[in-house]
Amino acid sequence: MSKLTIGKLHGLQQIADPDGVLRVTAIDHRTSLRKLLEKGAPGETIGFARLVAEKLRLVHALAPFSSAVLLDPVHGAAQAVAAGAIPGDRGLLVSLEDSGYEGDSECRTTKLTPGWSVSKIKRMGAAVVKLLLHYHPHAASAHRQEDLVKRVAEECRQNDIAFLLEPFSYPIRAGQEKQSAAFAKEKPEIVIESARRLAGLGIDLLRAEFPDDPHFEQDEHRMRANCRALTMSTPVPWVIHSSGEPFALFERMLQAACQEGASGFLVGRAIWQEGMALPEAAARDRFLKTTATSRLRKLSAIATAFARPWTWRAGLGNPVEEGWQEHYAEVAS
Repeated sequence: MSKLTIGKLHGLQQIADPDGVLRVTAIDHRTSLRKLLEKGAPGETIGFARLVAEKLRLVHALAPFSSAVLLDPVHGAAQAVAAGAIPGDRGLLVSLEDSGYEGDSECRTTKLTPGWSVSKIKRMGAAVVKLLLHYHPHAASAHRQEDLVKRVAEECRQNDIAFLLEPFSYPIRAGQEKQSAAFAKEKPEIVIESARRLAGLGIDLLRAEFPDDPHFEQDEHRMRANCRALTMSTPVPWVIHSSGEPFALFERMLQAACQEGASGFLVGRAIWQEGMALPEAAARDRFLKTTATSRLRKLSAIATAFARPWTWRAGLGNPVEEGWQEHYAEVAS
């Protein structure tokens, strides 16, 4: 990992705890959150105002127990700031991508949110830009997706803001499902190779999938070995996300990942998904204030005990040379 510029360094400091561990709650979901809300309100149209209200409910309840929150620009980021829902000592990550993808299911490309940009994320005061990248190393769209990462990385460099990349794997064999034994067999190689190819393209932090599918792989030693290989494949710190797995299963995944080099977690649905399908607002509030916060505390305890601080690869404490301010604009432009 190259020496971080001042803006990127400060951004990563803002989204981590003082011990250098990331405990980030993801609330940038759009389609998946809408589907959960529809379960609790059959026949109801879940529109813009309802999504905003539920995201604010999530932020108010969970941000105080997180080192930072990840929000989308359409329903969450500006609204949470305007409502004062994010405590001043918590960081803010904002996503760049739109929901879904372009192309067919075996050759996907990431869509960016219309009217949104890296410079706008920087201007609104966020600490980190996040991009979800639909990616398979052997897909026909892989080079185009890599070019997108390079473009976003350059925009982040120009704006001196930290860049978190989230590769999202998918099958490229016709008819193959992601939740299948066939894909589970291929997944470790896909996740590890994706990290190897993408982490050197100018990103600062990797949000990685667990390299194994724990519904098919039960060998603890093999899962740990693959997490270790993931750590070795990337020059930047990485955090794990839950991919919507049940909480009890994700606890095991997190411990294995942190013991083998992860710097914490950036997780959403494993914490709050059941609660957001409850029909009554009061019931959703109770779930978030009890079950969801309890889950966050458990994950934080695991990360505190086992995670490797993101600073181990960032070189904190590098001296700042006299006169640095004269050249700073050249670094960020």
